[in-house]
Amino acid sequence: MLKTIAAFDRIGEENAFAVLARANALAAQGRDIINLGIGQPDFRTPDFIVEAAIKALRDGHHGYTPATGIPPLREAVAADLHKRYAVEVSPDSVMIMPGGKPTMFMAILMFGEPGAEILYPDPGFPIYRSMIEFTGATPVPVPIREENGFAFSAEETLSLITPKTRLLILNSPANPTGGVTPKAEIDKLVAGLERWPDVCVMSDEIYDHMTYDGERHVTLLSYPSIRDRLILLNGWSKTYAMTGWRLGYAVFPGKLYDYARKLSVNLHSCVNASAQYAGLAALQGPQDAVARMIAEFDTRRKLVVEGLNTLPGVSCITPKGAFYAFPNIGRTGWKAKALASALLDETGVAVIGGPDFGILGEGYLRLSYANSADNIRKALQRMRDFLSGRKL
Repeated sequence: MLKTIAAFDRIGEENAFAVLARANALAAQGRDIINLGIGQPDFRTPDFIVEAAIKALRDGHHGYTPATGIPPLREAVAADLHKRYAVEVSPDSVMIMPGGKPTMFMAILMFGEPGAEILYPDPGFPIYRSMIEFTGATPVPVPIREENGFAFSAEETLSLITPKTRLLILNSPANPTGGVTPKAEIDKLVAGLERWPDVCVMSDEIYDHMTYDGERHVTLLSYPSIRDRLILLNGWSKTYAMTGWRLGYAVFPGKLYDYARKLSVNLHSCVNASAQYAGLAALQGPQDAVARMIAEFDTRRKLVVEGLNTLPGVSCITPKGAFYAFPNIGRTGWKAKALASALLDETGVAVIGGPDFGILGEGYLRLSYANSADNIRKALQRMRDFLSGRKL
């Protein structure tokens, strides 16, 4: 039997895909399944984006591209960031990626090693901790608390930094909580980071278009004092309903850019050409479909929160971003993962148990409202019937 490499014994997974597989298996058996588990828009990629990819293929864009991405797309990313946030970004600092995860992988690989500490949000996207542990670094959870609106606390985050800290991972708007950290808190964090000039930051801003109730996303690119140690993660998956296209981008500072380029050459060579032309069309074309999708998410968000707060033993604060709700199930008497499993097996509603997003996720479920309003209503009714049949 082959000897296992120790690092692979430390690597984790994203359980949303396991829940998706289980839900699909039950559906294949004829069960009526409502999936509120996977973080994927239920909208089609806009037709003009699809047509741009088809045209690229017909025009003969079948070969390798630069490992960093085609120049017109990198230029369009820089222009889009300037248009939306009034920040100056050189196209030469933009790197096109096959999705968002490669940027996480590269950033954590650059700074993770035994003896190093990397801070990450908890509850947070599970791949953060998985990759930190893979590198042998020590994962240090930054608590993301319900009483704080699921925004990070600058004071608490800064208190966790030590001389061993190499990287700080931030995510707002956040998965799994839907929390949005206000500008005042980000201002405090950036000011405090001046005391720690050797700590780099990776800001995961993949949900930056998706904010509600007048909230405006604040990009870390807006802070000149940390630009030389900031890695930005973003992409097309959520904004343009392009999860399966595997298309993302990063902004890397200084010499980190060439490290990332070398990793790209070794890892994936380049992003497929037709997807890049689709991404170019997405940024330069009409944004009507994006606006309609976000407006629909907003309607569903209100529906989900209102419904969750009528369930026995459940309470839910209103998320300010992304397309997730993170209800507190502490008064139901259930452990989170056990309840998530029971809801899928007994009612056909797929949700994710909070502990899949970190230790502090116990007592919560994650629901994605990237599903139709009718399905959301049905799912809430099934959950209500199930919980009402249990002694609390």
